[in-house]
Amino acid sequence: MSTPELTISTTDFDRLEKLLDSLPADAVGVDTLSKELDRANIVEPQELANNVVSMNSTVRFSWGNGKSSSLTLVYPKDIDKTGTTISVLAPVGSALLGLKTGDTINWPLPNGDMSTITIDEVLYQPEREGIFHR
Repeated sequence: MSTPELTISTTDFDRLEKLLDSLPADAVGVDTLSKELDRANIVEPQELANNVVSMNSTVRFSWGNGKSSSLTLVYPKDIDKTGTTISVLAPVGSALLGLKTGDTINWPLPNGDMSTITIDEVLYQPEREGIFHR
């Protein structure tokens, strides 16, 4: 399986770069997110396709075992206790960023296992709603 293309808005890219710069290089998730940003296509927020997972998007995705989850991709400071958010620094968070509906990626889990993740639907995307500076 090939690695799907990533698309990230300039707003998200700039904020994520600042986040990475503020963290120790060996902090959990920093290296993985940095590598994802390095391979991403960067576009203006208004040009981001409606089916791409951006920061603060709510996405429904399926695991390789057939189970599905719906989570909102957030910055670490915005994690809540409801279990409906996931940090972009978490392994699955980094995997979701920049993918589009229908994309599938193989991704390492914290325990070392690999999981297949498929984007089923972007339920909410700020850019789709005209929210470009969040």
